[in-house]
Amino acid sequence: MNIDIKQFSALQKASQSSFFEQKKLLKQVMLGKTVLCKVCKQPLKLHTPEQAGPTGVRCVKGCTDISLDFV
Repeated sequence: MNIDIKQFSALQKASQSSFFEQKKLLKQVMLGKTVLCKVCKQPLKLHTPEQAGPTGVRCVKGCTDISLDFV
């Protein structure tokens, strides 16, 4: 599979955009702001190590599920 420079550049740009969008979303949730899932429109909730289950940010239905490692 060969990928040319333009395709690689587009892939890099999309990846970078996605990263910064998730970073912004995580900041808002961690600040206690209400952020809705883009799919089901339910509020996203932060799950910390003190709570049972895996840590991260997710909606009730599981459409959005971002795993986080707390150090």
